Amino acid sequence: MATPTLDTSSSKGAAETTAVPLAKRASTAQALHYRVVLTLYRVFAIAVLYLVLFGILTYAFVMGFYAVSSSWAAPVILSASDEKSLDFREKLVTSQQTIEDLKVDTQKLDTGLVEMTKHRVALLSLEPQLQAAIARERSHNLTTGPQLATLDQQKQADNQKTQKVLSQLKEVESNINKDLAAGLITKGDAATQLSALNQAQGNYTDSKIAEVLLTDNVLDKTTNGTNSLDVLVKQAELRSEVAQLDIAISVAQKQLHEESQQIDRLRQAITTAKQSPYYLNASGGQTLYFAFVPYSNQASAVAGKPIYDCYLNMLLCRKVGTVKQVFVAEETATHPIFKTQIRGFLIQMDLDHPDSAKSQTVFLGHKPLLL
Repeated sequence: MATPTLDTSSSKGAAETTAVPLAKRASTAQALHYRVVLTLYRVFAIAVLYLVLFGILTYAFVMGFYAVSSSWAAPVILSASDEKSLDFREKLVTSQQTIEDLKVDTQKLDTGLVEMTKHRVALLSLEPQLQAAIARERSHNLTTGPQLATLDQQKQADNQKTQKVLSQLKEVESNINKDLAAGLITKGDAATQLSALNQAQGNYTDSKIAEVLLTDNVLDKTTNGTNSLDVLVKQAELRSEVAQLDIAISVAQKQLHEESQQIDRLRQAITTAKQSPYYLNASGGQTLYFAFVPYSNQASAVAGKPIYDCYLNMLLCRKVGTVKQVFVAEETATHPIFKTQIRGFLIQMDLDHPDSAKSQTVFLGHKPLLL
């Protein structure tokens, strides 16, 4: 009986035949997976690329838009506690206090000028009177001086005659005493006669005194004595006081003129300051809204023009208010897009929607893209 044998070659062939389709299927699935992944990667890469390109184009568009736009403005929120507002308020209060002090000084100067002018007029009115008195006195002295000198000479002559008579009266007195001693006359008669002699002696003494006083009068009227010098001193003092008053009046008038001009300058400065946003912010009790406008956009900043606020800084805009006032003082700010320092000025906004004061930019006059 023959022993059966296994056909190993047939079994191996069948196994190989079954394994080939499985490998092909696995390979196909893997290839399909790779293809899907590659496709998704390509789609993602393209999407990212387009997004980057869109971002770059959008950024370039925004930059280009704000580079050529002439109607944008940047809202500015001013607070009463800001450094500039506080400094402005301090200077304003100082200027007003200075004006009040200058007003007090000018009132004092006005009063002083009135008093000094009255005093000067009174002193000047004394000058002619003093001159007339001096002239009258000199004229009188010229007339009476020679007369008194003549009378003085005559008085001296009279005194000399009286002195000779008195020298004879001494002999009479001696005879009276002898007669009284001899009993030829009574004591009463002797006393009467002696009294008459003493009276004559006294009259002579009075005459000598009068002659001396007359000599003094002649000296006063014919020479410049102390009385004349006193009058001249008073005249010089009067003129000196008038000159000092003239100097004081001139200085006071110049000071009054300077202080009046300073008051005018301070008032002009305050008037100019009232046109500053910081003055409105410091003095007003209500909330005010301002915006910074660069010089390149100055043509759009006109009082009464509408103000627009936009989404994404340029799209879907709406009217939110009007330009109320334009200020001329120069300000500096940071560009809201380029972040560079720029020069310009401030405007006051009358907003119907106060939230727009917090926007990055607003537009003046018209919508930026007509949207």
